[in-house]
Amino acid sequence: MKVAIYTLGCKVNTYESEYVAKEFLKRGYELTNFKDDNADVYLINTCTVTNTSDQKSRKMIRRAKGKNPNAVVAAMGCFTQIKENDKDIMDFVDVVIGNTEKSKIVDLIEDYIKNKNKIINIKNVMNTSFDDMEISNFNTRTRALVKIQDGCENFCSYCIIPYVRGKVRSKDPNKVIEEVKILVKNGYKEIVLTGIHTGHYGSDLENYDFSDLLVELEKIKGLKRIRISSIEITELNDKFLKTLKESKKIVNHLHIPLQAGCNRILKLMNRKYDKEYYLDKIKKIRKIRPDIAITTDVIVGFPNETDDDFKDTINFVKKINFAGGHVFPFSKRNGTLAAKMKGQLSNDEKHLRCKKLIKIFDELEDNYYENHINKTVYVIPETYNDGYLTGHTDNYLKILFNGCKELIGKEVKVKLTKYEDKILKGTLISK
Repeated sequence: MKVAIYTLGCKVNTYESEYVAKEFLKRGYELTNFKDDNADVYLINTCTVTNTSDQKSRKMIRRAKGKNPNAVVAAMGCFTQIKENDKDIMDFVDVVIGNTEKSKIVDLIEDYIKNKNKIINIKNVMNTSFDDMEISNFNTRTRALVKIQDGCENFCSYCIIPYVRGKVRSKDPNKVIEEVKILVKNGYKEIVLTGIHTGHYGSDLENYDFSDLLVELEKIKGLKRIRISSIEITELNDKFLKTLKESKKIVNHLHIPLQAGCNRILKLMNRKYDKEYYLDKIKKIRKIRPDIAITTDVIVGFPNETDDDFKDTINFVKKINFAGGHVFPFSKRNGTLAAKMKGQLSNDEKHLRCKKLIKIFDELEDNYYENHINKTVYVIPETYNDGYLTGHTDNYLKILFNGCKELIGKEVKVKLTKYEDKILKGTLISK
């Protein structure tokens, strides 16, 4: 039987879908592209972080049923966890679960295939344990995701995720370490630690936190790079900064969400810091790692955001001098405090502000890249095409250079010569 999986949203979803794909393969299924109109099973791993995510989730679920009316259509994830959304998809799905027991989705699909009874398994996510999954290889040859944490208890006023992912829960550190060792044994040089609130790892464990895990992972032989998918500024405590300073494997790149560069808006967002706190932490990081790439997320058009508030954000983004960033228009999510706020901005105004800020981030990214021309860097090649390799440095610069296919997955030294089309080009100088 052929199975097609479509994944929306974050790296956590990507990891979970990869795990499920491996489970299907173990049981003799054949994986196929979601464009295939003749799959026997279509599985959509959904997202609900924005209204656009909801629309895409609905669209892909309905599209799956339209492709092959005889196929099994299953859906799981954040969109399906919200019960109000179920009425929009129940006529199109055969199996639906939320954000609990995703590791059992293959069992549920096989149960439906056997009995032909619709399965609805959406449970309360607020009091659940970590859903253990383990992956020994990934869909890339050099970089693998490892999910170490789930849930969030920050309750930012705009965010629906705490309601659909539940409380913070952490994977057993011994299981994380063992999974990483297996991945390294299978040839992976870089692992990306991911979670809904990654830096909050260990807050539900006894006398063990994220920095403790990083120190243990540092000891694994053969592991070259430890990358953190995202971390909050409030999680960069003195213990983490000490770990960052002493580490030889934590990469020279941190993604630290800002969301707004205006204290008034940060307070309305229920973020746990002001811009002075954020700036102070960035200065401490750069004192440890002067060339570190710091990227971020910003939401524009939050309720009551004035022109002056938006200018504050623009000026603060420039002051931090990010190496790049993602910009999102505020999305009104039912069930959140921000959805009830007065002063909602028009879509036109939000998209205009997005456009302005994206341009600024593009310029900052270009500047960061250009500052590396004529420098020598270490790259782990990921792809090969017609005599050229592409890969990333530890500070996540994309590099194109001459080389042979056999170098994929091996750390090599490259002299950078020029920058164009969002990629640095260089010459291989050692293998």
